[in-house]
Amino acid sequence: MKSAKVYKPLLFVVLTLAVLGYVIFWSASFGLLAKSESQFGSVAFGQTVGLAIGLVFLWFFSKIKYQLWKKIALIVFIGAILFNAILFFPEMGMTHGGATRWIDVGFLTIQPSELLKIAFIIFLASWLSGKRNRAESLTKGILVYMILVAVVGFLILSQNDTETLIIIAATGMAMLLSAGAKWKHILLMIILGCVVVGGVVYLKPYAMKRIEVFLNPSLDPQGAGYQVQQLLVTVGSGKITGRGFGESIQKYNYLPEPIGDSIFAVAAEEFGFIGASVLVVLYLLLGLLGLRTAARAPDEFGRLLACGIAILIVTESFGNIASMTGVLPLAGVPLLFVSHGGTALMIVLAEAGILLNISRFSFK
Repeated sequence: MKSAKVYKPLLFVVLTLAVLGYVIFWSASFGLLAKSESQFGSVAFGQTVGLAIGLVFLWFFSKIKYQLWKKIALIVFIGAILFNAILFFPEMGMTHGGATRWIDVGFLTIQPSELLKIAFIIFLASWLSGKRNRAESLTKGILVYMILVAVVGFLILSQNDTETLIIIAATGMAMLLSAGAKWKHILLMIILGCVVVGGVVYLKPYAMKRIEVFLNPSLDPQGAGYQVQQLLVTVGSGKITGRGFGESIQKYNYLPEPIGDSIFAVAAEEFGFIGASVLVVLYLLLGLLGLRTAARAPDEFGRLLACGIAILIVTESFGNIASMTGVLPLAGVPLLFVSHGGTALMIVLAEAGILLNISRFSFK
């Protein structure tokens, strides 16, 4: 029997984002080339390898029946936890920007938290679909979710990565709602989450400074507020149509992390409001097509897994865009498919592959 085909509109959007992201990355990396050819070569090679492996993952995981993930969900989750625990060994972790979040394997740096995100979604989808109405129970559903978030939170916060924890928790709550959780329980968790995040912000000076700068963008323009100021200048200078491919000025000497977290600002400067809007629409389409795939999934596990993947990708991407445009406090999360980071690129394409496999059964 011939296998069902993937949902072509979803595949088209994923491939378009991957190609556009690679093009934008190359343009943004010209600033690095002007400073250091050797560093540029290393970064460009790593991103190219990440894209190549990611596209293989996209194809490979689109072929694996998604039901397999339910059978090995616990193994995947425990494996991801142990992989993140490697960072507790100083000789294993690589530090950048004051945070130890990476493992250097020579030709590529791996960020274990990227694996933890999808592992959490797979396990939560498996748990919630294991028994009927589990999400409605305060003790068998909500409490278990909070314990899972606490375990993940310990690992993520040890990496000084508050934003990733918020993204994981928000995605999990969306999955709980999709599984039938009561709104009063969700609101209770949101309140508790705000208290926890508030405590973390208070205890982490860098996080507190970001909130202060968000509330007053003109605060300390040569210090903590420098990046926010430069981001707004970069985005605004693109106007309607942009300066043109490769013509960004800010990426050379003014904008911190032009190939990393700040890459959306470079895209907005070079391609203008129109180009930036196209990128935003593509992420919206990916989310909507992913949720449509979830709505038509043949079983509860497939529905929750597709829902979690779609919401995770959109939440993280829009979190980056919102922080780059001053809508949210500055956040250290990548713009998926675009920002420098081989691990994030490989994992998001693998996630898209799982989503495409679910679509084979959703659109028979």
